[in-house]
Amino acid sequence: MKEKIHPQYHRLVATCICGNEIEIGSTRAEIRVEICSACHPFYTGTQKILDSEGRVDRFQKRYGTKK
Repeated sequence: MKEKIHPQYHRLVATCICGNEIEIGSTRAEIRVEICSACHPFYTGTQKILDSEGRVDRFQKRYGTKK
């Protein structure tokens, strides 16, 4: 490896708007994010499926679990 051409690697704490902190490594000195796995609707289970044409219901009828 050539010397003095690689960026400095930092161990840092990435901070989310919700207050969650994650320890990571990066070439940046500070990282702030708007959304993380602690507050994202998909990972927290609060995501809602918007279905205006009944596609989800048709899929559930066709391929849903059998009772």
